[in-house]
Amino acid sequence: MALRVAARSALKFKPSQARTFSTAVADSSLDRAKSAENYEAVLNKFAEIRACAVLRTPTSDACPKAMQAAIDGGFKIVEFTLTTPDCLQHLSDFRAKYDGDVMVGCGTILTTEDAENAIDAGSEFIITPVMLPDVIQWCAARSIVCVPGCQTPTELVNAYRHGAPLQKLFPGVAG
Repeated sequence: MALRVAARSALKFKPSQARTFSTAVADSSLDRAKSAENYEAVLNKFAEIRACAVLRTPTSDACPKAMQAAIDGGFKIVEFTLTTPDCLQHLSDFRAKYDGDVMVGCGTILTTEDAENAIDAGSEFIITPVMLPDVIQWCAARSIVCVPGCQTPTELVNAYRHGAPLQKLFPGVAG
């Protein structure tokens, strides 16, 4: 597990400020759009808690035990990564178990399809390992918080301009 610290920009960002390049086809996922209130609640939780347990296990069996240990240790924001076998099932199970007490998200999202699958499984936020404008904009259009990984000041600004009010410096090494 890794520790991630989230810092919220002092600027107020609204999902509607995100640049969009194509809205030619409305897709059915808009029916599952998150509310602006939920979007703000997720941002506020990150601002309040500021640390997220990131789970990456080599086996499906290890996943619930490891995440339970993180929650028992006090984490109130957790991220299941798509590299973990059966990630979305575990995410769904933990969301049902801790809904309202622990904020559950999904990481290692690389495509809008990954993001949609994660949201369908119950993810409350999306984490990408790099700055992916299409994923950021897809999330912003649906009032879903997307936290992209960025390495440079330029990537941080571009992520913000595309619709990500939170970013993570990635990769990060503890110690």
